[in-house]
Amino acid sequence: MDSQTSQASQPSPSPQSPHTFQVDLRGLVDLLSHHLYSSPKVYLRELLQNAVDAVTARRADEPGAPARVRLHAEGGALRVEDTGVGLTEADVHSLLATIGRSSKRAEGLEEARSDFLGQFGIGLLACFVVAERIRVVSRSARTPGAPPVEWTASDDGSYTVRTLPDAERPEPGTTVHLVARAGAGEWLAPERVAALARDFGSLLPYDVRVGDEAVTDLPAPWDRPYPGPSARRVALARHCHDLFGFTPLDTIDLSVPLAGIRGVAYVLPSAVSPAQRAGHRVHLKGMLLTERAEQLLPDWAFFVRCVLDTDSLRPTASREALYEDETLAGVREALGERIRAWLTGLAAGDPERLAAFLAVHHLGVKSLARHDREMLRTMLPWLPFETTDGRISLEEFAQRHPVVHFTRTVEEYRQVAPIASAQGIGVINGGYTYDSELVQALPSVRPGTEVAELDAETVTAHLDAVDPAEELALSGFLAAARARLDPLGCDVVLRAFHPLSVPALHLDDRDARHEQARADAEAQADDLWAGILGSLRGSAPRARLVLNHLNPLVRRISSLPDPELIGTAAESLYGQALLMAQRPLRPADSALLNRAFIGLLEWATHSEDGRA
Repeated sequence: MDSQTSQASQPSPSPQSPHTFQVDLRGLVDLLSHHLYSSPKVYLRELLQNAVDAVTARRADEPGAPARVRLHAEGGALRVEDTGVGLTEADVHSLLATIGRSSKRAEGLEEARSDFLGQFGIGLLACFVVAERIRVVSRSARTPGAPPVEWTASDDGSYTVRTLPDAERPEPGTTVHLVARAGAGEWLAPERVAALARDFGSLLPYDVRVGDEAVTDLPAPWDRPYPGPSARRVALARHCHDLFGFTPLDTIDLSVPLAGIRGVAYVLPSAVSPAQRAGHRVHLKGMLLTERAEQLLPDWAFFVRCVLDTDSLRPTASREALYEDETLAGVREALGERIRAWLTGLAAGDPERLAAFLAVHHLGVKSLARHDREMLRTMLPWLPFETTDGRISLEEFAQRHPVVHFTRTVEEYRQVAPIASAQGIGVINGGYTYDSELVQALPSVRPGTEVAELDAETVTAHLDAVDPAEELALSGFLAAARARLDPLGCDVVLRAFHPLSVPALHLDDRDARHEQARADAEAQADDLWAGILGSLRGSAPRARLVLNHLNPLVRRISSLPDPELIGTAAESLYGQALLMAQRPLRPADSALLNRAFIGLLEWATHSEDGRA
């Protein structure tokens, strides 16, 4: 049989019939409660959002319509009533019983979509996290004469719909009834409902009450009229303490009308790590969206906590975070500008408050100044740096010294600071976060300033050389000292410097430390790896122990006749110089200190025995 006959004999495929996804509601609720929402408490926010959106929709058609939301909690049940647009029986089947469908997408409402809080059509599902049954009674304001309709749903996915007599719901609006599921009664307790309603809804634009108690507290604290700036500052400080638990160092207005932002930033009263991201409270059209917004401000503004209301930012599906998009990026930049303007204003008109702020949060301003040259220029007279002249600003230091020397690490600074200061060399410790970057940027905002990194070679060059004849006379002493320290990768040089109390100075630079680390690794490696590391050996300068010829102890040691004792004394001076520089000790350094200490004890003991 040929291929054509074979193909012709095959049965033709049967037509494919469409199928519909089956949704396991209990599984979906479990997914929401464990992966979408951070806490069961969001059920109340979803109920408030639905009620507020319904009121907003009705007032779009009837500007004078009542705008009320009432919550009643009692006996493990909750009732939420609103005077909103309501639903017809067709709406109930289309919206409440279809997962993912939102009334905000309904025809005719798309142009008003930005006025609504909810956007994702899953709000009622959140109620199943705390309730086993949801009953909704609603009457439409858009279909005069339509009877009230009741929708009752269980968490097994079943629901019923029926119409009710007019007397059951005479006026348009919706009432949602919840009955707590086993183990979730605490979430429907009257005290918990009242607390959650106040937390979520304090800035909502409508009359929201739990029983007879008002939930809303408008205008927002930052929008209220105050007798003067001082009274405003006191009131906002009280608000911050109530909200965040601390009294702020200062407050910063965050009003950005073009971006639909109103709010305030509270300056933390104590220093925090740049890596610590403070959570900010963000309200969306009055409804609390999140208490943990982390991407709201630029990274450098880690010294404030914000609370604000916005109508422009997009929430994520859970409505517990902000969607990262161009709008959020623009808002972040605008809020950063507000904080910059506050800092600039303090520098221009309130130096005492600026000094108090920088005493705590100079790290945040330094982080900003790295990328903002204008801010660096403004803050030059204020930002503190550790220097050999004390803790002063870059501006003051640059006025005192024709060349601004700096070190890149704290260890390097500790090595050279006492000696450099005695030699009249000004040095800035650039080892702290951001400091070396700012010092190097100094010429860009202060033309004519010369900046130079201070290394071991520069320091040694500023120390006085010893008379060649005297150094030649001490050649035996220097040879013994060098022989003892050579295995540690350290040279020995003789100089004369102040202060006289410093017998020895340990100097190295990054190249020398890298070479020492390579040599240590080579000594501990196997033959193959040691050969590889040996091939990387460079001509980097070695560390050096600079002995102070003016120091009485060094003079006495240099006159010792015993090379072994000279070596032990050189090891002791080396260890003392390391300790003075507060350098971390390698195992070889610790062993040297121990060996030198024991050697000196033995020498002292033998000397006493000899005299005895």
